[in-house]
Amino acid sequence: MNISRTNDFELVAKLNKYVHDLHANLYPEYFKEYNFEEIKSFFQKIIDKEEFYFLLLEDDDQSLGYAWIELRNYPDNAFKKSYKSVYVHQISIAESQRKKGYGSELMNEITDIAKENGINRIELDYWFNNEIAKNFYKKNEFVKYREFVYKDIAF
Repeated sequence: MNISRTNDFELVAKLNKYVHDLHANLYPEYFKEYNFEEIKSFFQKIIDKEEFYFLLLEDDDQSLGYAWIELRNYPDNAFKKSYKSVYVHQISIAESQRKKGYGSELMNEITDIAKENGINRIELDYWFNNEIAKNFYKKNEFVKYREFVYKDIAF
């Protein structure tokens, strides 16, 4: 198994289908159908930004998934103290390769990147009905510290 940084936006767009389809099935009111060309164009625009890391997961010369993370710097303001974090935007692993430890290996790599950059916090969010993510992050000792809610308004 190998995890390496990549700037192959076409491959990332292809591997994005796994996580995108999961989200689109759970929340069709929010997510479009997977469109390779649109997603490829999106990743092409951002993949070389300094704050983003795209980590490619490979095993037996097969690309199985990726993680998209961001090094964030939150400045001090009138309300909050400054801090830094590694924010996990996405983890996408081929459905046939889940529950084999690959996600945990990606999280270990993300932890190493945080440490190398003097960052002591990893943050992320996941969709409420995504039980796979909820259980994975709980297993990896993530704790809730903020909740995001909404209210639909009829008119």
